[in-house]
Amino acid sequence: MSTSPLFDGDASHGIDGTTDQVDARLHNRDLAPVPHDKRTWTGYSIFAMWMSDVHSVGGYTFAASLFLLGISGWQVLIALTVGILVVYVLMNWVGKPSYVHGIPFPVMARVSMGVMGANLAAVIRGVVGIVWYGVQTFFASKAVATLLVLFIPASASLTQFSFMRLDGLGWVSFLFMWIFQLIIFQRGMDTIRKFIDFCGPAVYVVMFALMAWILMQAGLGSLSLTLGGKQLTGGQQLASMGNAILLVVSYFAALLLNFGDFSRFAKSEQQMKVGNFLGLPVNFIAFAIITVIVTSGSATVFGQMIMDPVEIVARIQNKFAVVIGSVTFIVATMGINIVANFVSPAYDIANLFPKQVSFKRGGLIASILAVLVCPWIFVDSARAITIFVSVFGAVLAPLYGVMMADFYLVKKQQVQTAELYTMSPKGRFYYDGGWNRMGVIALILSGCISIGWELCTQLLRVLPENNFGWLIGAISGAVLYVALMRAARRD
Repeated sequence: MSTSPLFDGDASHGIDGTTDQVDARLHNRDLAPVPHDKRTWTGYSIFAMWMSDVHSVGGYTFAASLFLLGISGWQVLIALTVGILVVYVLMNWVGKPSYVHGIPFPVMARVSMGVMGANLAAVIRGVVGIVWYGVQTFFASKAVATLLVLFIPASASLTQFSFMRLDGLGWVSFLFMWIFQLIIFQRGMDTIRKFIDFCGPAVYVVMFALMAWILMQAGLGSLSLTLGGKQLTGGQQLASMGNAILLVVSYFAALLLNFGDFSRFAKSEQQMKVGNFLGLPVNFIAFAIITVIVTSGSATVFGQMIMDPVEIVARIQNKFAVVIGSVTFIVATMGINIVANFVSPAYDIANLFPKQVSFKRGGLIASILAVLVCPWIFVDSARAITIFVSVFGAVLAPLYGVMMADFYLVKKQQVQTAELYTMSPKGRFYYDGGWNRMGVIALILSGCISIGWELCTQLLRVLPENNFGWLIGAISGAVLYVALMRAARRD
């Protein structure tokens, strides 16, 4: 068994108060705590990160798809606002422990799941991230396809054949985006930070321009914010708004686990909170207003409600506008792929094999797997997107509940960082051979509850249709974990 120092170039104090060496099975340069003098992310960096996460084709399409719940534009906007305020609070909770200790999500998961049990958490989050990575790449590839047809009309003939439910033009566009992203992403976290500092603001310029164009074409007087297409009673409207709120939380379920991958680089906790406030409530609400207006206006301008901003841009009779809009959405979607779907799987895979896999190599593996899952199958309609978001939220929610209950209620925010990197049986997080059986049991039971709920509501339809999966999963995970830990007399 080989060992390595906890911090690069420095030995750390072990669990017995003496200088200790950490186990190489749990440590590499990317998983090691970030020293305070190496933390360079300001509030603006985190704000820009959230702009990159929110401002994407997938984010727009998701927000617009809430109209399918049968509620009006005003009700969609209220639901988006309430939902993002809930997300803001939850995100601060999950960001704090990683900021305090300078550690990424898979290392933080060792606190509740054990130093080896955290691999289970990493696999769950990694799989979801890989699928989302592919989905967002597919969304961006549609903008590439728009540009190809615009400048090379003959490329439209590629749509005449298909493979694995994706036509030839789709494959060319998808693989181009896949390679283009990988070139950027492989340059490391500092390049990633600089890239996302640019992405979010750039999208605002185009989105405001698109909103202005829609308002000019539709006219303020003819703009309708009642596009649900369903006649709902007052109670049904409230229920639909509740579903929309929970869908917003589910949409952010992935980052509600791995936001620590970014908060660990924050200069201070205050900088983290300021960045979260500007990037979540303020930024998301502004983006939501634009989304509601553009989606509502599209029904007036084009005779049908269009939920894909790339399709709206493609219908503008101006080549320059189409190019600028398409390129911007490509850049925006790359931004969210970095934030939500590349960094986490890269860390998660590195956590599984720290001696063999670095952050960059983990990212390469994740991006290859993202192609193999055929992501376009998951989001072939607006309705499929809401189901996809809800189900994956239910998958991730129990882990959030377990981790937060452990850190705040069981551990009382007291964690010795060095113990997260040792396989010593005396270590606090060694538990049962490296696994915390109580955490695993709570995760499995609450996962069965939340996923079972989603299956019964979304697919089997034996329960009324709703999107409570994330809420049920998070609460059941927290309650079961605390009960099991107290029954086992563990802390």
